[in-house]
This record gives sequence, structure tokens and C-alpha cells, in this order.
Amino acid sequence: MLVGKGVESGQLSAQDVYDLSEQAFAQIELRKKKVLVLIPDYTRHAPVNLFFRVLVDLIGKQVKALDFLVASGTHQPMSLDSILEHVGLTPQEYERKYSRFRFFAHAHDDPRQLRVAGTIPGEEVELISDGLFSEDLTVTVNKRLYDYDLVIVVGPVVPHEAAGFAGGNKYFFPGVAGEEIINTFHWIAAVITNPVINGLKDNPVRQILNRGADLIDVEKLCFSFVVQENGGLACLFIGSPQESWEQAVDYSARHHIQYLAKPFRRIIGIVPEIYKDIWLAGKAMYKTEPIVADGGELVIYAPHVTELSYSHGAAIREVGYHVRDYFVKQWDRFADTPKLIMAHSTNVRGIGEYEDGVELPRISVTLATGIPAEVCQQVNLGYMDPDGIDFSQWLDRENEGILVVKNAGQVLYRLKQDQV
Repeated sequence: MLVGKGVESGQLSAQDVYDLSEQAFAQIELRKKKVLVLIPDYTRHAPVNLFFRVLVDLIGKQVKALDFLVASGTHQPMSLDSILEHVGLTPQEYERKYSRFRFFAHAHDDPRQLRVAGTIPGEEVELISDGLFSEDLTVTVNKRLYDYDLVIVVGPVVPHEAAGFAGGNKYFFPGVAGEEIINTFHWIAAVITNPVINGLKDNPVRQILNRGADLIDVEKLCFSFVVQENGGLACLFIGSPQESWEQAVDYSARHHIQYLAKPFRRIIGIVPEIYKDIWLAGKAMYKTEPIVADGGELVIYAPHVTELSYSHGAAIREVGYHVRDYFVKQWDRFADTPKLIMAHSTNVRGIGEYEDGVELPRISVTLATGIPAEVCQQVNLGYMDPDGIDFSQWLDRENEGILVVKNAGQVLYRLKQDQV
């Protein structure tokens, strides 16, 4: 079953979303079934409130249970009040009208929440990863998945540094997964490097995510959609996680990948408020790295950001930000470092070389945030006082090799010469 619609201009209406959802649910027997919905957290651009209303209105009365699990991956779990705000409810409204629908937060590092879904054999991992890994991969997920007859994924599709494109089965990994598979697929992506994998539809990481999802023995349905810059939907496809995702990727590639004729020597990426630490604001780097000229500089402008990571700050301070080969060529030193931390580190620092104890990044990365200069220096990044930035000195200077990117982290920028 695959239901969907996309538009080349304009956007889908709320009625379109209702109609497509109704068509999909008409093909499924839901009466007296228990349904769990995986929704994105606050870090994703998505009309979660619209989909909440659609699901409640269309199936809320006929199912035995309709509950929601926030697929937050390794991000900080959301409180109930923040989840309610996320889906468009006040606490009073929830208690008065919607209290039969429960909300849960995922914690990737809480063994009590997890269950082993299965194992991907080492020889299969080796084949998929082209020899990067050869160990058996134990796949763990939130055990709540197994308490329901149907799991519905509601997730936007957008270029992503670790999976090529987010969405689909990525809502299981890292969305509601345990640490082992999260560490493994992020490091595989980091070794391949962000400029190669970001925006690539078919890649080894996506194969691992799909293989892991096959091990989760529950019925699945997925709402895959693409959010435009103005917040409207360019498409919505409803079907299996893989099939619906494949359809939405083509729209995301058109809306979320912009090809430019030449690189820029200086770029300032203005980070939106939803990215609250460098763990998330690093997306400004992931999405603009391909268009920074060799020897150039990216400035991540986010005055609201005061932490490297609310979940992983201590580990990042210990390791710092380095190019991939800094880790690969000193593997004995970093073998016990979580691969997820190394993946984040090298994705933020970008590609480069490490030879004879000397690290040579391709570009400079500078933080213009609320993080002090001494911390930036400690973790091997540059510092710029955000209060001292005069945007009149940056704007409209593209001909001089200077570019300002607003809402940095959503659109992937590439050079035309790299267009497939």
C-alpha cells in the first residue's frame, strides 16, 4: 500500500493531509488495535501538531490505544509539558479532552527501556560497510514498540550527514534505538565523510538502517513528507517506511539541495533557534561544507547556543573536534571512545589530513556563539564574538566570495560540478 501526493509548486493543504491519511487508513483494519506513533522531537522542522490532529480525528476513536513516542535518538528527552506544546496542546486541553492518548520520551541510554530486536551478522556488516566493520551488530530498540499492533512513523525527509537523507527507517535508528547501532552507523558515515554521504540516497548507512528495521517484528506504516522553507508540505507519501521514504527523497532533493556555481572563501551560517547546542547547530557545517573553498572559513553564528552538547558535552570536551584521520591514524588511542562522539567531532571539523602528528583541516570552523573563547580553543575550534558581528559587512558580497546563509542547517549546498 502506497498513498501519496506531491506538488511542483505551491503546497499541500491540511485537507490534502486529511484526505491522503483517510485513504491510507481505509486500507488497514484498525478496529480495537493498539497503535504507537513515532514523532520527531523539537529539533526537526515538521508540523507535528497537524499530524497529531489528523491521527486523533481519523483513528482515535476506533483503535484500542493511540500513543505517541518521541523519537529523540540521543537528544535530551522532552518533558511531558514540552511534548504537549510540540503537538499543539495545553496541559489543560490535554487533561480535558485527550488524556487517553499517552506520550512517552525515549532514552537511548536506559537499558530498562530497551529490547534486543536481533543481530546483523558480522559478515553482512562487513559487506555493507565495504570492510569498515566486521563485528556482529546487536540491534536494540525501545521495547514499547512490541506492545502495539501497529507502529506509525511520522517524519520529515531532509538531507542528513549520517544517513544521506533523514526519515523512514531512521526514525527507528537512532530515533528509538540503543547505543550500539547508533554508534556504528554514525561512524561508518563519518569515515565515508559528510561531503560524500550527505544528500546521497543509496548508501551503506541506509542499508544498515533498513536491515535493522527488518529485525523489528512489528507492523509498520510511515508518513514521509518534505517541509518547504515556508513550513508548507511539498509532498506526503504513506506506506512502508522504505517505500514512502523513497518517494519523498526525490522531493527533498529538489527542495533541500541547492547547487552553486563556485565556492566561497567565507560563509556565515545563521543557525535557527531550534538547534540549541553545537551537537545540533553543527548542521550549519554539515550543510555548507561542500561550498567552502579550500583554506576558507565557516562561521557558525548562534548567539543562543551556550553548550557543545547537553547530552554529550563532557565527552566532546575530552576529545575535541578533529578531522577523520586524526582518529583513524591513532586508533589505539581512541579505540574506547564512543564512535558517535568521534563521528560528531569529525563532521563538525570537516575533512582534512593528519600526517606525522600534524592536523591539516581543509577549512577553518569558527563559533560565534555563547560558548566562551577558552572552550572553543580547548576543543580545537575558532572563536568570534557574536556581538561584534556587523551583518552589513557580510551581506551582498557574494561576488567577493562571502556568503550569508540564513536558517543554516536545513538546505544542503553543493557545487554544480558535483551534481549527479
